[in-house]
Amino acid sequence: MDIIEGKVAVITGGASGIGLATARSLARQGAKLVLADIEAPALDKAVTELKAAGAEVIGVRADVSNRDSVAALADAAWNHFGAVHIVFNNAGVAVFGPMQDMTHADWDWTMRVNVWGPIHGVEVFVPRLIAQGQGGHVLFTASFAGLISNRDLGPYSVSKAAVVAMAECLAKDVKRHGIGVSVLCPMRVETRIDESFRNRPAELGGSTPIVYPDKESGSLEGRTLPVAGVGDLVVDSIKRNDLYIITHKETETFLERRFDRLKAAMAHAL
Repeated sequence: MDIIEGKVAVITGGASGIGLATARSLARQGAKLVLADIEAPALDKAVTELKAAGAEVIGVRADVSNRDSVAALADAAWNHFGAVHIVFNNAGVAVFGPMQDMTHADWDWTMRVNVWGPIHGVEVFVPRLIAQGQGGHVLFTASFAGLISNRDLGPYSVSKAAVVAMAECLAKDVKRHGIGVSVLCPMRVETRIDESFRNRPAELGGSTPIVYPDKESGSLEGRTLPVAGVGDLVVDSIKRNDLYIITHKETETFLERRFDRLKAAMAHAL
């Protein structure tokens, strides 16, 4: 997608963090925006900010774990702007701790948002993008944890690995329709992912603050990057039609180590 100006972008988790940073970057290049978020006050604030900066933008409260809510988001986008060209499945949550200590509610909440959320995005938006016949671009926020697993991140790593696979498969399936696909795999970025418990439903554990375990601090996290640069990187990647969006250069070392272990295992292959 060479030209962003005039395109309509839908961003879930758009009221803060990477979603809002990407919205700002898209707006600077003339895109029209549909921000979706589960937090109404934050959503209203983000929409007000972007409108003040001259963007064409609407806000739609949406719960990505609910397919009907995502369908209503798509209807709102098409009803208001008449088209959609970019869909950024960005909303996500995290829980921390040893996998063996995770409750069923921990797994359920993580999968509902991090896996079913993007699935709903694909189910609802992609057939309409194809029928629209104008090409487009679909993005997903995964994580470095979806490429390289680490201790105390079991449900998160599992969910984000699924998102990476989702993007890889979708890219092959929709290429003939002129639709690009990207998956963002960041290490640490200045977002509120560590505070995602604030939106956890009561029936799935409630909004209890996280008690952080002893983590391998820094060993698999890399630098903490400012979110604005990540938003710009996402937009540049749309233009290049990059499948993988890697934020941290230090990712390369860990990917090489994993590849080396996989290659060594080939010595015992049948």
